Order: sequence, then structure tokens, then C-alpha cells
Amino acid sequence: MLAAAHRVARAGLWLGGLLILLAALLIGVDVALRKLFVASIGGADELAGYALAIGTAWSLAAALLDRAHIRIDSFYLLLPGPVRAALDLIGLALFVGFFALVGWHGIGVLRQSWASGSRSQSALETPLVLPQALWLAGLLVFVAIGAVLFLAALGRLLAGDRAAASRLVGTRSAQEEVEEEMRAAAARREAVGP
Repeated sequence: MLAAAHRVARAGLWLGGLLILLAALLIGVDVALRKLFVASIGGADELAGYALAIGTAWSLAAALLDRAHIRIDSFYLLLPGPVRAALDLIGLALFVGFFALVGWHGIGVLRQSWASGSRSQSALETPLVLPQALWLAGLLVFVAIGAVLFLAALGRLLAGDRAAASRLVGTRSAQEEVEEEMRAAAARREAVGP
């Protein structure tokens, strides 16, 4: 399950990145048209807003699996291992639970938009169910992957492997950060060649 979660999260990350890149290009073209030809694409800001929301939602799971979300851990590092493990699980449950609550309310908003045929108030008149459904799908994928990660970490803790659980949901150590940067630098050197 965890390997499948990584594949889905990686695909979501690529989708999110592509949407943000397309939004940046659209805004760049719109700015150039305004400056050079006193014309506008119209709706570029609206589409960029949708892209940002959808791209972020679809990228959350990859950040969770890569342990890339920012955590304030000054006090956390001073605690004993079992307490840190418990806090990691509690923190993950609260984090994913918050987004599950947001998703629950998002379902209500999506239903309302569908029932009322809501459209954006711009010239595009975008049916709001389209961006809302894409955003909500990314959010629900994140919640599902968060639940899988929670269960995997809990299973490792129950098996007595606190180190493996920490590698899944704990704060990344400075050593792990350095090792990852060294791997990335080696990969860049390999890609460039001799």
C-alpha cells in the first residue's frame, strides 16, 4: 500500500507542478500582451487561482511522504524517543484529520455548486464544480495517503521498530538532510557527465 501511495503522490506532484507552471506561463503571456498590445487574455488570474488550489491539493501527499512539511521541532528533539514517536503519530492524525474536515466541508460546497449550477462571476463563467471537484479529489487523495501512512507507522511502532516509524513520519534529522543533498548533488553530477 505504501508503494502505491508513493506512486500516486508522485503523479499528483507532477500534476500540481505542471498546473503551476502553466499558470505562470499564462500570467506571463497575459502581462506581455497587456504591456505590448494593451490587450488581455481575460480570466488569467482566475485560471491561475484554480491552478494554484488544485496544484497545491495534489502536491500535499508527496510533501507528506517526503516529510517536507515544515514543523517547529526545537523542543521535540529534546524529548525521549517514545514520546517523539507518540507525538509524530498524534501530529499526523491531527494534520490529516484537519484536511479530512476541510474535505468534508468541500464535499458540501461541491454539492451546492452542482445543485445550483454555480458559475464564476468572471467573463469565463467557469462552472465551479470543475475546479472544485479537481481540488477536492486532490485533497481526498491526500487524506487517503495520510491514513495509509498513519497505519504503516503505527504498524512499525507496534512491531517495535521505532526507527522505521520515525523514517516514515518523524522530523527529518540534519544528517538525513545532508545525505539527501549529497545524493542529489551526485545525481546532478552524473546527469551532466564527466
